[in-house]
Amino acid sequence: MKSRIHVNRHIIDRNRKQGENEPPLSIKQRGKTYRAHTVEVLGPSTIVHNPMQPLACGAKVWIETTSELAFTHIPQEV
Repeated sequence: MKSRIHVNRHIIDRNRKQGENEPPLSIKQRGKTYRAHTVEVLGPSTIVHNPMQPLACGAKVWIETTSELAFTHIPQEV
C-alpha cells in the first residue's frame, strides 16, 4: 500500500496567525486522509518534487512510501 505525506502550509500559517495548534501533516492511505503532528516512516521512502503535476490538494512536494507509518491520528472537527 502506498502512502503519501505532505505538509499543509495553510494550516501552519493559520496556526501562526491565530495561535492555534492544528496538525499540519496529512497522511493519505487507502483513500483516507489522516492528520498528525508527527509521522515516523518505518522503512524506505522517497521525497517527490513535482510542480508540473501536483497532488489534487495542490502539494508540489510530498513523501511517498510503501513502508509502515507510525503516527497518532488527530480527528478533524466538523
